[in-house]
Amino acid sequence: MNDSKETNKTYGFFGFGLIGGSLAKNLRSLDPSCRIFVYTRHPARLQTAVDEGIADCILPSLTDERFRECDVIFLCAPVGSNIEAVRSLRDVISPDCLLTDVGSVKNGIHKAVREAGLSDRFIGGHPMTGSEKSGYENAKDHLFENAYYILTPEQAVPEEKVKSFRDLVGSLHALPLVISCEEHDYITAAVSHLPHVIASSLVNTVHNLDSEEEHMKMIAAGGFKDITRIASSSPEMWEHICISNHENITRVMDEFIRLLIQARDQMNEGNGSYISRMFQQSRDYRDSFQSASHGLIKSSHRIYCDIIDESGAIATIATILALGRINIKNIGILHNREFEEGVLQIEFYDEESAVRAVQILEHHRYEVWKV
Repeated sequence: MNDSKETNKTYGFFGFGLIGGSLAKNLRSLDPSCRIFVYTRHPARLQTAVDEGIADCILPSLTDERFRECDVIFLCAPVGSNIEAVRSLRDVISPDCLLTDVGSVKNGIHKAVREAGLSDRFIGGHPMTGSEKSGYENAKDHLFENAYYILTPEQAVPEEKVKSFRDLVGSLHALPLVISCEEHDYITAAVSHLPHVIASSLVNTVHNLDSEEEHMKMIAAGGFKDITRIASSSPEMWEHICISNHENITRVMDEFIRLLIQARDQMNEGNGSYISRMFQQSRDYRDSFQSASHGLIKSSHRIYCDIIDESGAIATIATILALGRINIKNIGILHNREFEEGVLQIEFYDEESAVRAVQILEHHRYEVWKV
């Protein structure tokens, strides 16, 4: 963890939602003397940021001369809008300014940067964090703690500038990881973009095959609901991501389809040893993942608790956790227990709360499982 601080800096922002607002709050807490200039297409929403002292002023356009004073400019709008912003900022920013973004697809903006002649001052960025809630009103200054923050510097960027920005990211208590933009888009295609396509396809499969009585929908809980949770993401955002990174997603999807067809054929041939090896290999590899670190797909912090179905049972558990100062995000009874051992599912906002909840409930002699 790097605690070095950038002081007396001027930061510019294009877009000021969850990620941009959280970055600004974090930078302000690191250095209260820094200046933060913001341009957004919806300036009325930013008065709160000014009132709170997070933003110093709201600029009227991307070509405002005050952007020339910035040491770092963060592009925090959707990927397509960020690319447009690069062209607008080309004749505004100073040669010493570092330009960066927070988008989940990198090749497009790197291409725009090269075409704009800004290769000596652009480092792509992608913080591996987020929330189901959007907008500045949900921004948090600790959003980046222990989260990977991928950096994709252009080759023309001086090494000292890369090191300086890496130190800045480290001061946010994030985990900087420097790779190429090509590797970034290939990785995200495999571990983020294709899983969203698969989740949507699984949901649509059940939708297409379900009966008029919707029995499939009725019992779709447990494992199915968990692995398709990301299908509830923004359709507009994922449309743009899939189109922008279609070549890498297609490449990864071809391998996934090959494995699906192979599994289908071996299953139909009765090849149990192949099916067993398939599940064994995937289990061993998945169990090697580090669950504590933030990945590209937001983690869910939940536990399962066995309770007797009687009046007041859920209220008792909620009271116990409340007395322990633990906030519950969601709570409910499972009617499909195919993949879970406990009948009551409780979801929390963070890992620490889930761990503490297990300790408290076990102290009260409840039987609890954590996933």
